[in-house]
Amino acid sequence: MTPPASLPPPAATDARRNVGLLMAAQSLGGAAPPIIISLGGIVGQMLASNPSLATLPVSLYNLGLALSTIPAALLMRRLGRRAAYALGALLGSVSGLIAALGVLWGSFETFCVGTAMAGFYGACVQSYRFAASDAVPPPQRATVISRIMIGGLIAAVIGPQVVIWTRDAWPMAPFAGSFLGQAGLALLALPLLLMLRMPPPQASAVVGAARPLAVIARSPGFVVAVTAGIVSYGLMAFIMTAAPMAMVGCGHTVGEAALGIQWHVLAMFAPSFFTGHLIARFGKTAITACGLVLIGTSGLLALAGLELLHFWGSLILLGVGWNFGFIGATALVTDCYTAPERAKVQALNDFLVFGTVAVASFGSGRLLNTSGWETINGLMLPLIALVLALLGWLAWRNRRQSAAAAAP
Repeated sequence: MTPPASLPPPAATDARRNVGLLMAAQSLGGAAPPIIISLGGIVGQMLASNPSLATLPVSLYNLGLALSTIPAALLMRRLGRRAAYALGALLGSVSGLIAALGVLWGSFETFCVGTAMAGFYGACVQSYRFAASDAVPPPQRATVISRIMIGGLIAAVIGPQVVIWTRDAWPMAPFAGSFLGQAGLALLALPLLLMLRMPPPQASAVVGAARPLAVIARSPGFVVAVTAGIVSYGLMAFIMTAAPMAMVGCGHTVGEAALGIQWHVLAMFAPSFFTGHLIARFGKTAITACGLVLIGTSGLLALAGLELLHFWGSLILLGVGWNFGFIGATALVTDCYTAPERAKVQALNDFLVFGTVAVASFGSGRLLNTSGWETINGLMLPLIALVLALLGWLAWRNRRQSAAAAAP
């Protein structure tokens, strides 16, 4: 990556180094969600006494992530990002061990504890994109966010392959080895995170006037950006959580379900090579809207049939739509705060997004059992229409403000 011209040479060198390390750490830390999501519901079906609780482990992961966003932000502010990220990787490893023990012991409760603990690591991994974007000038933020998300492309291969390679490591305890693999990947990320060159907490504190969080949260730009992020990520989690169970329920194999998740996660992150450039050319709002349209198209394809092609094609479109929608929404959020406000606004954004994801992932399991795969996909369309209307209104409002500012 070319060093930002507006930064002094040492800062530019550190920013480039940190982006590379965070991209690598993302490729390892980002492998945990595919493992948890592709297996959480299936293991839940094996261990839970109530079938409607099958997706609870996935929901607890997302809930743990949501509840950890604010504590993780406070730790980053007090200890620095490097120390908080290292702690997150350690907890990620412990969580994988606990989940594996839950499978070995046949304990649904222990398994749920392990997936919930993984949420703190997930909160740290999700903040890598903000850590990189904070170090570069505003025009380069969307590109840097995309660079970090490229690490997820590698994670899209690693996570499902770990599932396939290790799912039968213990014949009497299927999938326990996959969660041990999750623990090992978190340990591999630890030395990369310790190599980060981040400013110490006292040096990273920014002096200046900061608006109250309630004022920022009520601003139209923030409301629309967060709503777009919530719907993009929430719908993706809603469909992705139910998809492996729906595929197995329709006669497809666990391996085919895991490969479907792999294609989905590849589609989530592969566009990151050019998403930043598309945002620079067409604008954040247009790319976010494009992502939502693709998510809606994925639902229409899922409604067209239950063959492997329909499942995999829908998951691929869902992944690309998530990439455009989520990266675009994240870039919109970075326009809503100043330097003194960024920590609390970033934490609030992730809390709202991943809190919704937790509800969506749990609700998808219940809805799959009560109403079926078609209902899950049909429900997304009205939400997408609503957010597209909000994005259109925001674009119209911004054009009016720009025209008024330019008027003599």
